[in-house]
Amino acid sequence: MGQQPTKGTGLLGTSRTKFFHVYDPKHKRVGSPDTNVPGGSSMFERCSLYPSPFAHHSLQRRFKFPHRFLPCNKRNARNAIRLTRLLQPFLHEIRDHHSGLPDPAMLSLSELHLTFQKLLFLLEDLARGGAKLYMLMESDRVATQFRVVSRSVATALDVFPFGSVDVSEETKEHVLLLNEQARKAGFGFEPEDKRAVMSVLSGLTRFENRVAPDEGDLKWVLEYIGVKKWSECNKEVKFLEGEIGFEWLNEGKRKVGFLSSLMGFMSYCRCVVMEDVDCEESNKRESSVESEMSPSFLNSDDFRCPISLELMSDPVTIETGHTYDRSSILKWFKSGNAMCPKTGKRLSTTELVPNLVLRRLIQQYCYANGISIPFVDSGRGNRDITRRVEPGSVAAEGATRVLASFLKGRIENGSGEEKNRGAFEIRLLSKASVFSRSCLVEAGLVPLLLLSLRDSLTQENAAAALLNLSKCAKSRSVMVEKWGLEVIVGVLRNGVKIEARQHAAAVLFYLGAEYGSLIGEEPEAISSLIRLVKDGSYRSKKNSLVALFVLLKHPENHRRVLEGGVVVPLLVDILKGCEKEDLITDSLAILATLAERSEGMLAILHCGVLHVAVEILSCSTSRVGKEHCVALLLSLSLNGGEDVVAHLVKSPSLMGSLYSQLSEGTSRASKKASALIRVLQDFYEGRSPGFKTSVIPQEQFIHVR
Repeated sequence: MGQQPTKGTGLLGTSRTKFFHVYDPKHKRVGSPDTNVPGGSSMFERCSLYPSPFAHHSLQRRFKFPHRFLPCNKRNARNAIRLTRLLQPFLHEIRDHHSGLPDPAMLSLSELHLTFQKLLFLLEDLARGGAKLYMLMESDRVATQFRVVSRSVATALDVFPFGSVDVSEETKEHVLLLNEQARKAGFGFEPEDKRAVMSVLSGLTRFENRVAPDEGDLKWVLEYIGVKKWSECNKEVKFLEGEIGFEWLNEGKRKVGFLSSLMGFMSYCRCVVMEDVDCEESNKRESSVESEMSPSFLNSDDFRCPISLELMSDPVTIETGHTYDRSSILKWFKSGNAMCPKTGKRLSTTELVPNLVLRRLIQQYCYANGISIPFVDSGRGNRDITRRVEPGSVAAEGATRVLASFLKGRIENGSGEEKNRGAFEIRLLSKASVFSRSCLVEAGLVPLLLLSLRDSLTQENAAAALLNLSKCAKSRSVMVEKWGLEVIVGVLRNGVKIEARQHAAAVLFYLGAEYGSLIGEEPEAISSLIRLVKDGSYRSKKNSLVALFVLLKHPENHRRVLEGGVVVPLLVDILKGCEKEDLITDSLAILATLAERSEGMLAILHCGVLHVAVEILSCSTSRVGKEHCVALLLSLSLNGGEDVVAHLVKSPSLMGSLYSQLSEGTSRASKKASALIRVLQDFYEGRSPGFKTSVIPQEQFIHVR
């Protein structure tokens, strides 16, 4: 008795939550949107503000049963809350009539306080939206926790010194009776919960045998746990996907199979059982939640590593609770520093804990501001399950294959609305994992989706689905073999919605590395990409720029891109006036590639890009952007002759920017900067007639990879 509950482990044993909520590395609880309270205090912190005898007030305020729907353990939850309510008269009498209590009484009441906290955590996790199926499958363990809470109440009341504290005889008898009830209360696996669990297990068994479960049984399970809408079903899938990602960080990965099976089950239900898609309402709710935690309300300086002062791509937290970029703090430790850089406190461990919440905020901030950062995978394994080739479990594999077959039938034989719904579900499923994409391709859905591009009703969802599937090599070959390039370019040129056109541009990006020559031969393919760069949305511009860059990997496309004299002025305008740093970086990459050939070099010099590139090199915060800047200037110097070099030599800031790239730039930027410095120095020292031959051959430096 008297020990604090462990804040870093879950009530049911999970490694990162007190059942599901996220903890930061200092083990301070960070609530989900369902558990956050005004002022930013976590629910655990708020509970601890109450004097220990009166923690039941927090329980009543934060969880108002039965207004919160519970997917399982309804009777157990009702009895547990009833027990806390029946203790209220006793606690009120203590509060109102006793200002000082003996130590044994305080020990008993403190233990009650901790028990009420445990119960509050358990109830909130039980009622959490998105985790209903998971909680149902854990309902036996949850019932055990209710039993533990009830016994803890009895134990706390056992040691209360009624002889030392003046309470009424009636209250004393009431508490002793409650004590006996708490000790004997039967918190067990409820029969209806057991029936629902068995129905789910039966469905998973059928999936293992690649047989579709009875739709009526699936509907009953969903109704039992309170999943009534498509958006609620989708929320369950997203939750399970996140749990699988976290589980991959654990060395044992014991629950990956179990979670994957549940995700397959719920993905099938989302597509087959749910008749209507209410994703717009769901998106509004999610966007409102995200806006509350939008990075615009935060100081961007908090996203920078205290050591390097750069935006963190892999934030990790050390023992003192301070966060650093992983690469920077590892260099600090390898230099023999076993202390916190900010506080100077000596560390007992150099363990690094990924700060996933901060990482997500940095990603949102970078996306909103057009900043490109190469985020790296953190932890002991890759938690991005979309890159996982294996299905996770036999049931998950069966569910995906059965669902792919169902979707093929819907696309082939459904009405217009049903085909659009099928394309939408393929769009979601193809985004889930490599395995899901391979199943959809093997089911023969790529040709059907290509046909769906011709229908204005299904065009957008079909294009998005093909975009996801184009990440699969087998899918790319099928698209080309089935004359898909013509159809995709048609959508790029005349798509009904801008979203369909931007998806088509992204498909060409994935096809470009292998089939860039064929794409270049398609009439209006390159011109349509250039038009989208000029007139499209931000995402359309982004997709079109990277597609053009990939197409330029094929030398025969250089001439096609330059035809009409439109692309270079357009890219220079982006450099001069665009606020999105990633678009500037992509434009520089294209210009640097074009400058490798004389036709491109002349077009670029004609647009007066030299001073713009020099200015970007000195001001940009993007290391990749600076690399492309140096590559562009080097190519122009080598191919443009003395006039270009003479112009660059006169720039007062260029040499300083180039020298900074030697130590601070990427490895390629450092090599190219070194070569350009030698070109400028040869010219300055009067060796201009031979400056071209004094540097290492072009192809070693100016090829952008």
